[in-house]
Amino acid sequence: MKIRIKFEKDGVMRYIGHLDIMRYFQKAIRRAEIDIKYSTGFSPHQIMSFAAPLGVGHISFGEYFDIEVNSHNGKQDMMERLNAAMVPGICITNVVELPDNAGNAMATVAAARYKVEVKNPEDLKIDFIGLTGAFLGQDEILVTKQTKKQELTIDIKPYIFEWIPYENGVEMFVDASSSNNVKPALAMESFCKFAGVEVDPIVFQIIRIDTYLNNGTNENPDFKPLDYVGKDF
Repeated sequence: MKIRIKFEKDGVMRYIGHLDIMRYFQKAIRRAEIDIKYSTGFSPHQIMSFAAPLGVGHISFGEYFDIEVNSHNGKQDMMERLNAAMVPGICITNVVELPDNAGNAMATVAAARYKVEVKNPEDLKIDFIGLTGAFLGQDEILVTKQTKKQELTIDIKPYIFEWIPYENGVEMFVDASSSNNVKPALAMESFCKFAGVEVDPIVFQIIRIDTYLNNGTNENPDFKPLDYVGKDF
């Protein structure tokens, strides 16, 4: 049986990187005595797949990973076991059973919603509300991405689905797929440059509100949270 687990990450745990979070959950699942499946072969490992990695220092209310289990005692028992094995800063908020044909968590990620706010308003004075119309009205919104092999300048405008400003930051709904992933820090860097301000990214607190799959088509997208495809058990 395939299981999708949703969790929140906050507090000191937001400073733990993705690989260490994976190792943490491997140990937590053993402590919780979840009957997880293991791969076969010389070096068996837990069958586990995480969705889009979260940047170090970011808060999230919508993180997901998939596991396969041999048996269980129901959703409520699994959530209680997992949360009893969690440390402060990690909380399991949902567990669903996936259909057999469901893609894994990482492969199905299509979009993410973020809130990006200035930690200390005295550190940055930008008219987020007043500048948004002109910022989004540009023909292109260019950012520079550093890959393993080269620097790429790309236009992220087609991949910004929503941009909602408020006094101290913005809420953005952006592409988070493997091919067109828009990092909120880069989007905010572009906005600040448009505003004529050079900023250190550390002034922002980035919060991932949720992570989404596309339940529609590329032409007519229908974005739903990653646990939408699952059911209670």
